[in-house]
Parts: sequence; structure tokens; C-alpha cells
Amino acid sequence: MTIVSRFLHRTPRSTPSVVWTLAIVSLALFMTTLDNLVVTTALPSIRRSLGASIQSLEWTVNAYTLTFAVLLLTGAALGDRFGRRRVFSIGLATFTVASAAAALSRSMDMLIAARAVQGFGAAIVLPLTLTLLSEAVQPARRGMALGVWGGVSGLGVAIGPLVGGAVVTGISWHWIFWLNVPIGLVLVPLALTQLTESRRPAAQLDLRGLALVGPGLLGVTYGAVRGQALGWTSTTILASFAFGIGFLIAFVAWELRAADPMIPMRFFRSRQFAATNGLSFAMFFGVFGVIFLLAQFFQTVQGYSPVQAGLRTLPWTAMPMFVAPIAGMLSDRVGTRPLMFVGLVLQTIAVAWMAAIFTPDVAYSSLIVPFILAGTGMALVFAPAANAALGSVQPAEAGQASGATNAIRELGGVFGVAVLASVFSAHGSYASPHAYTAGFTAALPVGAAILALGALVAILVPGIRATTTQREREGAVATGILTA
Repeated sequence: MTIVSRFLHRTPRSTPSVVWTLAIVSLALFMTTLDNLVVTTALPSIRRSLGASIQSLEWTVNAYTLTFAVLLLTGAALGDRFGRRRVFSIGLATFTVASAAAALSRSMDMLIAARAVQGFGAAIVLPLTLTLLSEAVQPARRGMALGVWGGVSGLGVAIGPLVGGAVVTGISWHWIFWLNVPIGLVLVPLALTQLTESRRPAAQLDLRGLALVGPGLLGVTYGAVRGQALGWTSTTILASFAFGIGFLIAFVAWELRAADPMIPMRFFRSRQFAATNGLSFAMFFGVFGVIFLLAQFFQTVQGYSPVQAGLRTLPWTAMPMFVAPIAGMLSDRVGTRPLMFVGLVLQTIAVAWMAAIFTPDVAYSSLIVPFILAGTGMALVFAPAANAALGSVQPAEAGQASGATNAIRELGGVFGVAVLASVFSAHGSYASPHAYTAGFTAALPVGAAILALGALVAILVPGIRATTTQREREGAVATGILTA
């Protein structure tokens, strides 16, 4: 908190509005991040309580994932058009009500429906946390603010399994959802009274774009989520991918000629924006695919409880909480490229190291160093990537850039879990500790390879001097000093 206090003290725009914005968006981000992870640890209890099949349990997770990934762009677009504070508050209220409905569920159908609505609320909240924060803080201090944002996200990742395990063990699975309700009841009125309303000037809701991108993202996300269960070459999965890709191609074609596009395709002509989103996709692909299998390794192979498994992943998952604020501050001084490159290299080394040493009876002490390297690497990418993406567009376009960036990285996580789980299934199973470890160690090199590719992409991000020159030129053009 000392670093945060110093940042707020030194920021010229450190008004109560800035402090409130940082607090509100951080708590909202924490709530949505935490919820997605605590549910995973509660699945066995939900199965026993509601008599759920394995397919129903999958949809408890998938219903949230699908609506969340598909509607991220929609949430950002609605905020641009109707006011970010207003839409953010509606998203918080939706998430809170859906959490109460999930807690009150007495059947799997009701729980799955509530989880889908939760995903809708989270899809509105998440991109707007980034937009609201970037607007409240001066560009010179944005890196530090985004570092705090990334640290809070890391905190949700770190303690999610612990909170889930503790609540399920000590009370019941219903309370993993009840926890959101008091937080939401506090945040909604605070958001309405303390946040500053903003919208993109002259923004029109791109209805045709919404109609195209929603089915497109649904098709590719459904294909990724269900590919392992149904078979990657099955008619359903191939048709889903074809359907989704077709709609996405139509979406891009429309956005290229729309008068007020949801995502200006010129964003991707910026090397900084395109490369940053490419490396973010790679990181979420590699890291979350590995973490998905790692959490199960400790429980399935070594017999630990959910709480014990969560404690053992803390050297990895807790590092962003400590390192991300520092990385955000450094990104303002040294630029984002070196931090993101080093971060992805550290993650590549860590995952490759794990692939070499994992056995059914691997000593936990031998995992601590690669876990710390992986967590530090994640932290070096989180805030600088957000800073680089937002820094590549005009301030008024932050909402569009935030929606695109969040959608791309979440799709990376969806595909990472799907692909690495598929590799696992091809080489191993849950039949025995040795079978699980065989599948896990086969999947790890795939994650390491994708992370290494992300490190190469990071080299394409312009350095701080080039970025500063580009910003100065854009500012000069905007003020009429230069002509195109």
C-alpha cells in the first residue's frame, strides 16, 4: 500500500474521484476474478448436493465461460454508447443478482442459468474496469494504476482456490456465491455516486457489428470448449468453428466500412496494439492451460485437498499481487517491451522446467523456484500489456481497445485449456497417478512453446522512444500542427 499511496500522492489528478475509481474498479475486478476460480473447487460438493452428472458440472463452468467471452465486446460497446458508469453499475447489479440466484439454486438447470447470467454481468464489468481507470489517471501515471489493477487480479487468482476450498469445507458450496452479494450491494451505489460518467464522443451502437461478432465468438468458443468432449473432428465441432469463423470474417468486413465501428480495424495496423494482443493471447493460452491441469495434479495424483492444493500453487499465483504494481510503475519509465519480453521468457523457462521434473511423487520443494519464475513472468506482462494496448489508441477509444484486448486474451485462455486438455487426453488419463502425470507432462511442452512464441511477438512491440514519438506526432496532428 505504500507504493499505491505514494502514487496517489504524486498524481496531479489525485482527487477523491481518482481514489474512488481505483478502489471501486479494483474491488469489482477482484469479485469477478475470484468467482470464476472458487467455483472450480466446489464442483465435487455441487455434484453430491444436486446429483449432477459430469456433463452438468462442465456446463456449470462452460455457461459462465461462453457468455463471458462472447459478450466482452458487447459490454465495452454498450458503455461507449450509453455511459460507462451507468453500464458498469448495471453489470455489477446483474452479477450480484445472478450470484444470489446461483446460491439459491435447487437444481442444476437453475444453477447453469444463473452462471450464464453471471458471465453476462462479468463481461460488462471487466472491460469497463480498465476503461474507467485509464480515464481517471493521467497517461504518465497510468502504468502504476494498471499495476495495481493487475495486482488485484492476481490476488483473485491467488486466493480463489483457497477461498473456495475453505468455504466449501467450512460452510457449504452455496456460500461461494453468497460472498458476492454484500460486495455487490456496496459497490453499486458507490459506482453510481463516486464514478465520473463518460462515453465515447458521438458513439453510435454498432448493431450490425454486435449481431455478427456475438455468433462469431460463440461459434469459436463453443468449439474450443466442447472440442475435447465431442472430438475435434466431429461434425458438431467442425460446424461450430466454421459457423464462428464465417461470422467473424463478416464482422471484420463490416467493421472495415462501418461509419462508427465497434472495433476500428485500423487498431490492428498499429504494431504496438497488434503485437500486444498477440502476446496476451499466447500468455493466457499457455499459462491458464497449464494451471488448469496443475490444480488437478495436486488433488488427483498426490491426494491433497482443494485448500492444500491451492496453498501449493501460491508461489505461482500470488506473485502478480506483489510484482504487478512494480511492473506497472516500471513500464512508465523503461517502456513495456522489455518487461513483457522478460516476463514471457521467464514463463517459458518455468513451464519447460516443470515438464522436465514432474513425476507422480515429485517433491514440492523442487517446484517452488519454477512456480516463482512463472508467477513473476505473469506479473511482468499483466499491467504493461494493458498499458501498451491503451497507449496505442486515442483516449476516447480506450473503451473499444479495452473490449478487444479483454476478448482476445480471454479467448486465449479458453483455447489454452481446451488444447492442453486435449493433449492430456491423448497421452494420459485419470486412471492412475502415472497416467495423469504422463498426460500432464505431454501437455506442458505445448504450453511452453506457445509462451516462447509470445516472447518472440513481444520483440515486435515498439520501444519507449518510438512510442513516445508516435504519441507526440498523433497529438500534433490532432491539434493541427502537422498535416497528414
